[in-house]
Amino acid sequence: MVGGGPGAFIGEVHRKAAALDGKIELIAGAFSSDPKKSAQKGQELNLDQNRVYDTYKEMAQEEAALPRDERIDFVSVVTPNHLHFDVCKTFIEAGIHVVCDKPMTNTVEEAE
Repeated sequence: MVGGGPGAFIGEVHRKAAALDGKIELIAGAFSSDPKKSAQKGQELNLDQNRVYDTYKEMAQEEAALPRDERIDFVSVVTPNHLHFDVCKTFIEAGIHVVCDKPMTNTVEEAE
């Protein structure tokens, strides 16, 4: 998950929704642009601290470098809308599937 750190309402909503059928396990995240807040949220979620990242770019790079059976299957982007495009593009370019609440882009140029 990218976003959804301490005090972020929508991150908790997405985590609860994803857990409803019991088929998704949150294993990695870059939860805040503040590395300390990201680490705090990772700790609250009982994640392996090696899978809690300081930045989404670091997360995309590190996860893509893992063997396919160890890396994340997809990333859920729950950042503010104006940040969606850069985050989604980074993970798509790293070969990682993306689930993104609307909008994925903010302009026609970004979409193209």
